[in-house]
Amino acid sequence: MYSLRIMQPATASRLRLLPVMHGLVGILFLFDAIGSYRGAQPNWLLVGFFLAVGLLSLAFPFIVKRTRKFSETNSIARLIQAFICVSGSLYFLGHQQPLTGLLMFVVGIGIAYIGWMEYKIFQPVYVKMDNTGITLPTTFSEKRIGWNELNNVILRNDLFTMDFKSNKIIQLEILDEPGQEEREKMNGFFRERLN
Repeated sequence: MYSLRIMQPATASRLRLLPVMHGLVGILFLFDAIGSYRGAQPNWLLVGFFLAVGLLSLAFPFIVKRTRKFSETNSIARLIQAFICVSGSLYFLGHQQPLTGLLMFVVGIGIAYIGWMEYKIFQPVYVKMDNTGITLPTTFSEKRIGWNELNNVILRNDLFTMDFKSNKIIQLEILDEPGQEEREKMNGFFRERLN
């Protein structure tokens, strides 16, 4: 019956980890530059490439804050980092450095997974309310909460608050705040379902 567009609950923690993850990948690329340099015949082009990509990865979280299309830019950066790791693993495997090659491959798969997870988290999600309960989005699925599990549900300003009978409270930030009339209708619907 009703739906509200919210920020994914895991988004705040993911935004705090974003600079750390890009920083770790940048440091890995800098170590790859050192590993390429220390070979018997260093490949200077590859050393410069890993240095440039490492420094860009370290600076990326600070640069991306200024862009409007944050999630798209972040997804593209993750895709490029994963591609560089997987293709870099082939270079290191071809130059008799199997441990470094295997590490790069595993990190590349991990970065691809993190990029997909971040893409999913930054997508718009909706809380849906109907006669049987409330459907909350989670990272990979949805959670259904029956009206019988709740003491109170209220929409006030830009917060959607659910008070559970188990003394648990969930507050979700609403991205598209409904107007005064719509908010009153929704709160009336919540009171009617809870009684």
